[in-house]
Amino acid sequence: MLENHQSKELSENGEEGETTRQLCANGLCVKASEVEAKLDEGNIQEAESSLREGLSLNSEEARALLGRLEYQRGNLEGALRLFEGIDLQAAIQKLQASAPPPEKPVTKKNRPRDPPQQSASQHAASLVLEAIYLKAKSLQKLGRTNEAAQECKSVLDSVERIFQQGISDAQVDTRLQETVSHAVELLPALWKESGDYQEAVSAYRRALLSQWNLDNDSCARIQKDFAVFLLHSGVEAPPPSLGSQVEGSYIPRNNLEEAILLLMILVKKFNTGKAKWDPSVIEHLTFALSLCSQTSVLAKQLEEVMPGVFTRVERWNNLALCYSAAGQTTAAVNLLRKSLHKHEQPDDLVALLLAAKLCSEEPCLAAEGAGYAERAVNNAQGMDEHLKGVGLRMLGLCLGKQAKVPTSDFERSRLQSESLKALDGAIAFEHNNPDLIFELGVQYAEQRNLKAASRYAKEFIDVTGGSVLKGWRFLSLVLSAQQRFSEAEVVTDAALDETAKWDQGPLLRLKAKLKISQSNPTEAVETYRYLLALVQAQRKSFGPLRTLSQMEEDKVNEFEVWHGLAYLYSSLSHWNDVEVCLKKAGELKQYSASMLHTEGRMWEGRKEFQPALAAFLDGLLLENDSVPCKVAVGALLCERGKDHQPTLPVARSLLSDALRIDPTNRKAWYYLGMVHKYDGRIADATDCFQAASMLEESDPIESFSTIL
Repeated sequence: MLENHQSKELSENGEEGETTRQLCANGLCVKASEVEAKLDEGNIQEAESSLREGLSLNSEEARALLGRLEYQRGNLEGALRLFEGIDLQAAIQKLQASAPPPEKPVTKKNRPRDPPQQSASQHAASLVLEAIYLKAKSLQKLGRTNEAAQECKSVLDSVERIFQQGISDAQVDTRLQETVSHAVELLPALWKESGDYQEAVSAYRRALLSQWNLDNDSCARIQKDFAVFLLHSGVEAPPPSLGSQVEGSYIPRNNLEEAILLLMILVKKFNTGKAKWDPSVIEHLTFALSLCSQTSVLAKQLEEVMPGVFTRVERWNNLALCYSAAGQTTAAVNLLRKSLHKHEQPDDLVALLLAAKLCSEEPCLAAEGAGYAERAVNNAQGMDEHLKGVGLRMLGLCLGKQAKVPTSDFERSRLQSESLKALDGAIAFEHNNPDLIFELGVQYAEQRNLKAASRYAKEFIDVTGGSVLKGWRFLSLVLSAQQRFSEAEVVTDAALDETAKWDQGPLLRLKAKLKISQSNPTEAVETYRYLLALVQAQRKSFGPLRTLSQMEEDKVNEFEVWHGLAYLYSSLSHWNDVEVCLKKAGELKQYSASMLHTEGRMWEGRKEFQPALAAFLDGLLLENDSVPCKVAVGALLCERGKDHQPTLPVARSLLSDALRIDPTNRKAWYYLGMVHKYDGRIADATDCFQAASMLEESDPIESFSTIL
C-alpha cells in the first residue's frame, strides 16, 4: 500500500538545531543528501535503486521522483535524462483502472470512499503525469518549445482518455488536479512561444470547453490570456468547431467579438466574487469595446462593478468618457458636474478639459464650458503645463460657440475676438496640431477673414499631407467665398483623385454646387447622377435587408443626395423634378426642416403662397432655429407688406431673429432692408442693403459650419 503518496517531495525536519532534508513516501523516508550525492556522481542507477528499495517504489515512480529532484535543483539536462525513461502508457493504464467514470452525480451523501489500492494506483500514476509536465517545463526553459508543447499535450490527451466524461472532485487527488491545471495553462503559452498560433487558439478553446475541473482563478487567467491574445496577436482565429457549439448559443464571428465575450464573462465573475479583481481586464474591455464603438455597453459594465473597486469620482469620470463617446452629451456633462463639485475634485485637469470639450459642442452649454476651460488653464501648472494649450483651445471653441447665441452685436464681437485670442494662444503651445490649425482657420472664415482662413486651410493640408478630406473641402469653400470658383473646382477635383470612392459624397455635392455657381447646371445634374449611382452600389453591398445603423453609417448619404438634387432643380425652376426628388427624400427621412424649406420654395415657384407659407412654418415648428425657414417666411411676409403694412413687424422680427443666429446670412440682410424700405426707414434699409452686398462678395457656396 502507498500511504500519503502525494508527499513524495522534499521535507525538512529540524533536529538539534540542524535541518535534515528527506524524501518521504509510503510512510518511509530517505535522506535527500544521500540521493543528491549519488546524482552528483552520475550514479543514476544507484540513486534509482536507493529510492526503490528505501521507499518501496517501482521504476517509473523512482525516476519521476528523481527527475523532480533534479528539476528543483535546476539541473534541467539531468532532469530530462531521467524523464525520458518513464513509460507514460503504463501510467495511463493504471489511472484508467483506478478512475472509472461515475454513473451518477456525486454528492456529499453518496461520495464514495476510494479503496486503498485504487488510491495508491492513482497517486502513483499522477506522479508520472506530473513528471511529464515537468519534462515539458524543462524543455521550455531550454528553448525547445515545440517539443515542450508536444509533451504537455500528451499529458492532457492522457487525462482526457482516462476521464472521458470530465474530471470531478471525487475522482482525482489534489496532486493530479494541480498537474492538470498547470498543464492546461501551460499548453497555449508553449504553442505561442513556438510560433504556432492556430494551435494556441485550439489549446485555449480546449482549456475552456473541456471539463478539467479548474478552479475559478485558473479559469479566469486562461480567459484573460485568450482574450488578450485575440485582441493583440494580429492572428485571425478560425471559428469554433461545430462539435463545441451548443444549439441556440451565441457564436462569435471574429476575434473582437470572442474577446469581448470572454472579458464580459470575467467582469461578471469579479462582480459575483468568483474570481479575484484584475484591473487590467477592464482596460482590455475598454480597448475592445472602443474599437467597435460600443462605449454605451462599456458604461453598463462599469456601472455593474461592485462599489469600492473604483472611487466614485473615478467611476463618474470613466462613465462620462463612455457616454461622451456614445453621443450622450447631457448624461456625460451631468456626471462631470458631480465630479467637479467643490466637495469632490474641482481641480481635476482631465475632467475639466473633457467637460469643456463636451460643452463646446452645444451653444447652450458654451458659457459653462468656457468656465471649465478657464479653470483648466489656471490649473495647468508644473508637470501639467503642457496641457495649457489644450485648455486654451477648448476655451477658444467654447467662446466661438457662445458667440452664436449672444444678446447683442457688441457681445458677439467681443466673444469672437476672445475666441481668436485663445486659439492663437493655443497655437503657441501646439503649433503642429492639425485639429487646432483647422479650427482656427474656420473661426477666421466665419468672421470673413478669408485671407487668414486660406492660409490656415493650406497649412492644414500641408501638415496632414492632404490625407484628411475636410481640409480640401475647407479650402474649396474659402476659394468659393473669394469668388474663385474655377480654382475651387480644381482643388475639389484634386481631392477626388486622392479620395476613395465611398468617401467622395461630400466632395461631389460640393462640385455640383460649384458647377451651379459657374452657370453649368447640366454638369451639376450629371454629378448628382453619379452620386445616385454610388448610392445604388452602396446599397447593394449590404443586400436588400439593411439595418438602421447601416443606413446611418453610409459614406454617401442618400437623403442628402436626393435633397440636394431637389434644391438644384428648384434653382432651375424644374418644379415637377423637384417634387419627384422630394418624394424620394421623404421616403428616407420623413421629418426634415431643410426638406420642408425646399418644398416651400417649390410652392413659391408655382405661385402658390399659402402652401409655401405652410411648408416654411412647418419647418420652423420642426426646428425652431432654422435660419432658411425664418428668412423664407420673412421674405413672403415682406412681399405682402407692400400692400398690408401689419405684416411688416412680423417679417422684421423673423429676419432679425435669423440674423441673431447667423449674422452672415446675406438674404436675411437683403429682405430686412426691403422691410425697412416698405416701412419708410430708408437709412436703415441702406445699411442693410450695404451689408448684404458686402456679404455676397464673400459668401461661400456652403456654410463653413457644415465642415465642423
